[in-house]
Amino acid sequence: MQDLLIEKGNVFINGRFETCDIGISNGKIVSLEKNSSDQKAFKRWNAAGKRIVPGFIDVHTHGGNGVDINNATTKDLLRLSRYFATQGTTGWLASILTDTYERTVQCIEQVCRAKAEIKDGARILGIHLEGPFLSEAYKGAMNRRWLRKADSSLFETYQKSAAGLINYITVSPEVEGAPELVKELSAKGVIVSIGHSGADYETALACIRNGARSATHTFNAMRLLDHHAPGICGAVLETDVYCEAICDGKHLHPGIIRLLLKTKGLNRIVAITDSIMAAGLPDGFYNLGVSRVQVRDGDARLISDGTRAGSTLTTSIALRNLMNYTGRKLEEVILLLTANPASMLNLEQHKGSIQIGKDADLVVLDELLRVEMTIVGGKIVYQR
Repeated sequence: MQDLLIEKGNVFINGRFETCDIGISNGKIVSLEKNSSDQKAFKRWNAAGKRIVPGFIDVHTHGGNGVDINNATTKDLLRLSRYFATQGTTGWLASILTDTYERTVQCIEQVCRAKAEIKDGARILGIHLEGPFLSEAYKGAMNRRWLRKADSSLFETYQKSAAGLINYITVSPEVEGAPELVKELSAKGVIVSIGHSGADYETALACIRNGARSATHTFNAMRLLDHHAPGICGAVLETDVYCEAICDGKHLHPGIIRLLLKTKGLNRIVAITDSIMAAGLPDGFYNLGVSRVQVRDGDARLISDGTRAGSTLTTSIALRNLMNYTGRKLEEVILLLTANPASMLNLEQHKGSIQIGKDADLVVLDELLRVEMTIVGGKIVYQR
């Protein structure tokens, strides 16, 4: 891999934009200097007038560009990674919907193979199991047939198939055995997110005290806040857990996103896409696992009962939406797609910000905040 010098970019460093050169070698950021004219061996790229930010990290996605993760082959997932790179995503978790045991294992195996083979797209950073330990009453787009009580032995079977790649799981606190499972998995370094839940405040708080670190698509498929019974919403808003947020204007009203920011602060919200295979494609009929979905005006819903079923959002659109919905500066909202997911996944030593020694995962934005170039591990994987 040839060393790269990105010159004269407006680079997001330590919370603000500064004009400087970024030196990249062996996939890492090796220099951040005002003038790097002495770096003669480096391939140079002039980024004058462009803004350079850390690569986007999507911790919750079910697909895009015609690929449904629950039905994807290794080849499909490689194509999906290339598509994600066009949207500024440099790292993502493959979110597997609740499914049969056989299908779940098959999905895990395909993701593991794709992770090992990716050379020219966004990197797979792990697997997110969305279930099967979820509440039937708040199942959302899940198939109720495969929901079950908490089962550590089943999780360990899946984790063995994944060779340890499962690093994120959504659990409903009220499911039998959930608080104990949360404690067990958290102790093993698996990040537990609570969601798809009608849990009361006390039960949700018990799971948070046992190590739950996040809330899955906050407010969606979740018992809502009541002043007499705060429920799971009250617990996640009051405590320091991270809150996933789908910023597509459909799952959450812009006012709710502003409220989340005011309640949780800039450092505890993680912007996600929760995208399905329809992301990047026109309205029409698509799959989400075993379910059929119809997309109208960009809104994905199950054909069977009209339940909203993921989104058609991409990370690049989420960034622009956040700017429009909140009126905040880029320096503030960019954290929701970069530093915050990296921190939630315990990857902040390597990803999520532009610092010497960290992975060279970068996005070059034009004046309209459109993705012009994506760099993953020091390699240009997309250029408009």
